[in-house]
Amino acid sequence: MRWTLRFALVIGSILLMLFSLALGPSHISVGEILSLFSGHVLSGNQGYIIFQLRLPRIFSSFLSGAVLGLSGAVFQAALHNPMADPFILGVSSGASFGVAVALFLGLAPVLGFPLSALLGAILTTLFIFGLAMRRRSSQTTLLLTGVAVNYLLSAGMTLLMFLHKEQYQRILFWTLGSFSSSTWNQVFILACTSFLVFSVLRMQHSKLDILLLDEGSAQSTGLSVRKTRLALLLVASLASALCTSYYGVIGFIGLMAPHVTRLLVGPKHQRLLFPSALMGGFLLLASDTLSRILLPSGELPVGVITSIIGVPLFIHLLRKGRYFYG
Repeated sequence: MRWTLRFALVIGSILLMLFSLALGPSHISVGEILSLFSGHVLSGNQGYIIFQLRLPRIFSSFLSGAVLGLSGAVFQAALHNPMADPFILGVSSGASFGVAVALFLGLAPVLGFPLSALLGAILTTLFIFGLAMRRRSSQTTLLLTGVAVNYLLSAGMTLLMFLHKEQYQRILFWTLGSFSSSTWNQVFILACTSFLVFSVLRMQHSKLDILLLDEGSAQSTGLSVRKTRLALLLVASLASALCTSYYGVIGFIGLMAPHVTRLLVGPKHQRLLFPSALMGGFLLLASDTLSRILLPSGELPVGVITSIIGVPLFIHLLRKGRYFYG
């Protein structure tokens, strides 16, 4: 099943990329795109549109989805909760709130958006995880804490937009998500990030499996559960924050990708990680493609599409009681 799933996701992603390349105000057929890749020169500015506008966006959305899919798998294992992901637990909101604070205080030119987002995500992760370690909270309490933090950060961003109206549009960007400003530099950084995150998690797959056990069983293996959780959560938070710093808050990909993949290949992370990355990339690329074609003029924020798809799954998990492992 896992090899069939990988093959299907790879082929499906390639076909979706070709389809997405052909979409846009400038109509370029798939045949013309294939001719361009084979070395033929097309008329007008079609080459510029393909290589400088559409390809960076397509790769950015796919790589961001891969990073979020991997991060979601880490959150779900580390927090022992299949409904956990960077968006639901407030890490993505923390990253965007960090950017909003930097803009409000005038620190954005000094810190830059990526560093501001990283700081916001790290502080949010430490806050939520610190509460869980200190109070030994249950999984449900931890999830509700993340939801509460999400609401708090959303209120904070609304306040900042009200107090700093000249930055309204820039702050609003982080609450919606968009790949319209993708560049090749971002694609390169995301490619390196996804490779590094996957490599680290691949080497730690046995520890991720141990974290799925109950607390006593995990500790009996000799694993330092708290340190391992914190380290893995920080890796996932940093990777998620990087995506948020470039493209804004994109919800539910980290929930959907690993959960759907787990149903198909099982919970072992040696089999789960790579298909989760592929599934996340495919889902976010499909969402971004839909955001470009649903409106006759302009485009929808990609975060709207992912939420429309992800919220029903989240509600389904709640109704079915699929909020714990076991």
